[in-house]
Amino acid sequence: MATCLVVANSLFRPPKPILPHKHHPLQPISSHSLPKSPLNSTFLKPHFSHSDSCRFRLIAPASLGETDASSDEPLPLVGEDSAAFDLGTQNIVSWVYFTIILGVVLFVLDVIWIDNSTGFGKAFIDAVSTLSDSHEIVMLALILIFATVHSGLASFRDMGEKLLGKRAYRVLFAGVSLPLAVSTVVYFINHRYNGVQLWQLQNGPGVHQLVWLSNFISFFFLYPSTFNLLEVAAVDQPKVHLWETGIMRITRHPQGSSHRTLSVLSSILPYCVPVVISLSFQMVGQVIWCLAHTIWIGNSVAVAASVGLIGHHLFGVWNGDRRLAIRHGEAFEVVKKRTSIIPFAAILDGRQKLPKDYYKEFIRLPYLAITAMTLGVYFLHPVMQAASFRLHW
Repeated sequence: MATCLVVANSLFRPPKPILPHKHHPLQPISSHSLPKSPLNSTFLKPHFSHSDSCRFRLIAPASLGETDASSDEPLPLVGEDSAAFDLGTQNIVSWVYFTIILGVVLFVLDVIWIDNSTGFGKAFIDAVSTLSDSHEIVMLALILIFATVHSGLASFRDMGEKLLGKRAYRVLFAGVSLPLAVSTVVYFINHRYNGVQLWQLQNGPGVHQLVWLSNFISFFFLYPSTFNLLEVAAVDQPKVHLWETGIMRITRHPQGSSHRTLSVLSSILPYCVPVVISLSFQMVGQVIWCLAHTIWIGNSVAVAASVGLIGHHLFGVWNGDRRLAIRHGEAFEVVKKRTSIIPFAAILDGRQKLPKDYYKEFIRLPYLAITAMTLGVYFLHPVMQAASFRLHW
């Protein structure tokens, strides 16, 4: 703007008389003598012509959330960058605290819930099993109990944090949800082949490869807050994030924001790695996981588990959007317009503009860790199954 005013001033004011001893020939104004890029091209962009005047062209900033269908460039972010991890900003003391907290949580969980000689896990399973002799009914009941408690605590998070504080409520949230999830997972592993066999496709050509690939892909639909391990363990103050990049560009509900705490803490337990993580999936990742396991197992227990889990996370779609709208207001409405629940829908109809280097949003340390973990989980399936069988739940 200052440059343009100087040029305009030199054009409009009367020329000074040329003194005999000084010679100042007037230079024509050309595009080469002007700055190549204005200081702020977003709000004020000077437009120069070869006429004797200097005119300004005002470019009004786009309203929040407005999309430009004629532009192939992605809009500026309103939410946060997903899965960003900078080693240079990490505090070693925080990770020491995380390791200590994790060890304490696992020890307490084993003593009060998993160990049959001291814990209440087996008694809980036995109590729920009295509802019916049907493994399908018990499976659905366990999922319903977990879903009610877990989503209920997530829904009352704002009120609970005001009463107890953010860190204390996170401890309560995980401390209640984790034992219920472990029970549900162990029961599923131990009774997954006790139902009525509906089909048998395990020996079909390409079925194993399809199921394996589907499960592998489903783990990349982790909700980005799952990567914030220090917040999960309440070392850092827990927050309700509004993510916008990475997997969120494909679907707004990869996995449930109300279930992220559970997924990481429980994923390291040898009893329940794959299924507990799947319990944290919101809609898309959960549907992929459930379809893959149901195709592979092919019986009524697998169908019952899939129906319960998918139903829970369909509710989570509505509940998650509701909570984000309350917490983030207009900013969430902007992200909502740019994203979709159905994968790729916003991209296909032009509401979501992918950056040219979009793939770089996945070449990050959290996704490399997910890749290693997913492969590890696959090879550790026999170990996890043996550990579950020993519990006799």
